[in-house]
Amino acid sequence: MSTYHVDERGYYGDFGGAYIPEMLYPNTEELRTQYLKITEEASFKEEFDALLRDYVGRPTPLYFAERLSEKYKTKIYLKREDLCHTGAHKVNNTIGQILLAKRLGKNRIIAETGAGQHGVATATVCALMGIECVVYMGEIDIARQAPNVARMKLLGAEVRPATSGSRTLKDATNEAIRDWINNPVSTHYIIGSVVGPHPYPDMVARFQSVISEEVKAQLQEKEGRTSPDHVIACVGGGSNAAGIYYHYLDVPEVNIIAVEAAGKGIDSGESAATSALGKEGIIHGSKTLLMQSPDGQITEPYSISAGLDYPGVGPMHAHLYRSGRAEFISVTDDDAMQAGRELSALEGIIPAIETSHAFSVFDQKKFGSEEVVVVNLSGRGDKDLQTYIDYFNL
Repeated sequence: MSTYHVDERGYYGDFGGAYIPEMLYPNTEELRTQYLKITEEASFKEEFDALLRDYVGRPTPLYFAERLSEKYKTKIYLKREDLCHTGAHKVNNTIGQILLAKRLGKNRIIAETGAGQHGVATATVCALMGIECVVYMGEIDIARQAPNVARMKLLGAEVRPATSGSRTLKDATNEAIRDWINNPVSTHYIIGSVVGPHPYPDMVARFQSVISEEVKAQLQEKEGRTSPDHVIACVGGGSNAAGIYYHYLDVPEVNIIAVEAAGKGIDSGESAATSALGKEGIIHGSKTLLMQSPDGQITEPYSISAGLDYPGVGPMHAHLYRSGRAEFISVTDDDAMQAGRELSALEGIIPAIETSHAFSVFDQKKFGSEEVVVVNLSGRGDKDLQTYIDYFNL
């Protein structure tokens, strides 16, 4: 049977693998040989589930958005990942990875972050476990996500600016990888998305799969069925999307919709719409779709949301796009900002700007009145308040 999950070589179709410098081979090999064994141990599962329940606040609600549904004449449910401790889905993965790191005997954690949510979630679990934490963040993102930088520092993490290149997420990731090469024995690198060398994309997707696992049970209760007609998520690297798609990947009746950041327009030269603009290439240890110049240099992505301006996309999503399993839609800054404002006004929920992109779909695509549409409300908008204020002159 064909599957959209990773194969034993670490590939999703043509995408994935581990393209890494020799210095990192022992690290990724240790993870590859151990991650399934460790995460399937009863003691690991117990600790993971207990922390998700008592610390993160899971299960998160599946909320029927009545006014939004009325406006768009369909049944819209919101998976409320914004209600997780730290304000986004990111903490599901950092809890899983910190428990893994501890079992591997690591005493130092590094991470990269764009919007800052993954950095905060990593700093949070390091504080919880008493482990040293260094977070790399692009200089530009540090400026536009100041509240999250303050949170990380308050939690005891060291925030190191990436000052090269575009000074955003790609460059923060480069710096984190350099650090890992220099500290291979003591350090575990908590990657925040379904990107990087195998086993990271699969490992992160598994930790995030709690999202779709809960949706199945919650939909059964609310609609008498475990599968929606459509499931929608924003995609940068794509961990929130991987989490809500996970249990539906091989269920063909469920239409998967991935929403990317078109920035100022797909052909504007200022965009992060990888599916539309990307070609096959290698970034951060994995073969995927990647925005690049004709001679193969990575081009700078742009999005108003710090979490979506990554020049590539996780290999799972590259395969979903290439195979036609998922429908990819690109949304401009302006459309995303308007959608965020609409959700705030209609439902009393201010979404992260990353998440706002997903809600733009309702202006672009019609759904049937009896169809069930689940949107992953992946993060809350506190961190983006200044961007909302500046954009709307509030």
